[in-house]
Amino acid sequence: MTNSKLLQQFRSFYFRNYPDDMEIFISYFAVFGGLGWDIDTSKPITTLIRELILDNFEILNEKIEELTLNEPTNKRLLQALAVGDRRIFSAFNRAGLNNGNGGGALNSLQESGLIQMEYSREKHPREENPKAKLKRKDSRHRISHKVLFTHPFVRFWFYFIAPQIKNIKNKDFSKLFENFEAKHNSYTSLVFEELSEVLLNYNLRDSQIISSGSYWDANIEIDILTITQDEKIYAGECKWTNHIVNKKELHKLNEKCEKLEIEPTQIVLFSKRGFSNELLNMRGAKLALFSSEDFEALVKNSSKEKLIENFIN
Repeated sequence: MTNSKLLQQFRSFYFRNYPDDMEIFISYFAVFGGLGWDIDTSKPITTLIRELILDNFEILNEKIEELTLNEPTNKRLLQALAVGDRRIFSAFNRAGLNNGNGGGALNSLQESGLIQMEYSREKHPREENPKAKLKRKDSRHRISHKVLFTHPFVRFWFYFIAPQIKNIKNKDFSKLFENFEAKHNSYTSLVFEELSEVLLNYNLRDSQIISSGSYWDANIEIDILTITQDEKIYAGECKWTNHIVNKKELHKLNEKCEKLEIEPTQIVLFSKRGFSNELLNMRGAKLALFSSEDFEALVKNSSKEKLIENFIN
């Protein structure tokens, strides 16, 4: 159940640009992944945004207009999905859409290949207790699926570029770079989470995975929950921050699993900057730890000739 398209783009980005640091690689991939252009990862990322995106704004904007059918509803929904929690109903609300026009835009964007669905694994309280009298909030609860962008660059565009279109056309980039500096880390977190699931499932490639992805319901969110045919459960959390991850994150994830009434075969933590000595000493069958450099496993045994997935053909 590995996200093969994201993995292909990740490998293509690597073999096109050969970055020598995996943390920088992931950070730059979150912005330029799927674009299909050469990226000089020795340059500051803001310099590359100016040279590759802003200096080519007309070309890229024309491509975005083409893929969105120049439909304002499509673009509003993409912007809401980029900056929000990815849940369909909350994105409709943020974009000022209803189930009718929002659903139409969602279908259009799926057909254009810009987004893909991530289906909730939550069970409605009515499904859990068909004959029970439910509380009002439970009976009205709507299970909302989520959406993933198929190219990191498209999400970057609607997260940072689209809100600043007018300023960019007037050659005023100050607000864009101010927002980028403030939100770059939090923006990258989702791509890191997606790649973390890919890495986990890569390490489980000899197992038959029957369910994988993030898990969310009305009360709990877990970054990664993977279940195999032999009933093994892997629960993961991902932290793209400039601080090492400590035991507190392990406790928080264990508490979520207890509330969900599951007992993980293994807890898996992913960190941008590594882990505390206490966590490192606990690593073993029940706890796996992955830092940025571990993502090299996704590219070291792959074939360059097969890697051709690009945003702009």
